[in-house]
Amino acid sequence: METPGSQSSLHRANLERVVRAVRMAGSLTQAEIARTTGLSAATVSNIVRELKDSGTVEVTPTSAGGRRARSVSLSGDAGLVVGVDFGHTHLRVAIGNLAHQVLAEEAEPLDVDASAAQGFDRAEELVNRLIEASGVDRSKVAGVGLGVPGPIDVETGTLGSTAILPGWQGTNPGQELAGRLGVPVYVDNDANLGALGELVWGSGRGVKDLAYIKVASGVGAGLVINGQIYRGPGGTAGEIGHITLDESGPVCRCGNRGCLETFTAARYVLPLLESSHGSGLTMEKVVGLARDGDPGCRRVIADVGRHIGSGVANLCNLLNPSRVVLGGDLADSGELVLGPIRESVGRYAIPSAARKLSVLPGALGGRAEVLGALALALSEMGDSTLLDGAMPAPTPAFT
Repeated sequence: METPGSQSSLHRANLERVVRAVRMAGSLTQAEIARTTGLSAATVSNIVRELKDSGTVEVTPTSAGGRRARSVSLSGDAGLVVGVDFGHTHLRVAIGNLAHQVLAEEAEPLDVDASAAQGFDRAEELVNRLIEASGVDRSKVAGVGLGVPGPIDVETGTLGSTAILPGWQGTNPGQELAGRLGVPVYVDNDANLGALGELVWGSGRGVKDLAYIKVASGVGAGLVINGQIYRGPGGTAGEIGHITLDESGPVCRCGNRGCLETFTAARYVLPLLESSHGSGLTMEKVVGLARDGDPGCRRVIADVGRHIGSGVANLCNLLNPSRVVLGGDLADSGELVLGPIRESVGRYAIPSAARKLSVLPGALGGRAEVLGALALALSEMGDSTLLDGAMPAPTPAFT
């Protein structure tokens, strides 16, 4: 039996620190593990050897800074996680292992007017189909990350008011899906998961403070502060779409006037082009036309970029992030939108904050949220299960 402060309990704590660092990063060299955990190089070397012998981690040769090194990752069969992303028009599911490898992924259209029960039916069916098709052991699934396009109450887990999936208001998505799949389900909104996906796999790698801006039918921001998603006490942090740009502007769905969303979201922007381009436009089509040189579409995208930049400047002045990542279809327009964003940031942000900021397009496209859901499940699962399933009884040989 371990007692607090004993050699064996300290050893156990160090094991968990190493496993947690590797689990969150996907793979790290032993030198990176030492820097991340604060443990000595000798301690890390001993722990990695023990974890390798137990089958918890895999060690492969690599190089770092021109020198030979060893890359440490969790064993591919140590466990599985599932990501589920409900979007405005789609359902996307991915299965990954604890080494951050995506084993299977599939998306299908989703009727936004479908009831919550129908949506969960579709998600359950798609998860089961992917597990069966990929041939993985279902008992290895340690958890599910779930993304929804609306605010989640952090105390109750219920979905708040949303104009994207109105029939889902008041439901508890995590509780509902956990009951169907029989494993823990961790829920967050799509902007937060987009931020987490880009942080782990995409344009946010290597930074600890960033904002992920998603512009679609609404406008939201996922905020990462010191490597962690910041949700706020009510779960509504990052509602950048409701920053007021013009108090005499259009009435927003939130009841205020002139919110950033009323100048940038698709349902407000697309009507501006109907008289010249006809109906049936989507933001994806507008971006494509702009890239092909259409002057009207280029002007609209530039205007949207300047408005987004005003909101980003406010974020810079308040939080001073080192990076802003733009997601959604708009990101595919590249410098047509990024240039105006930077222009507004340079104009409205305090110079010290603007100088430290880089503005980049998302690297993951439409996959950001589902990969973020995988990352959420990876971050929420505990390390004790991994160690208890693979390790022999701890011995106080070293710390």
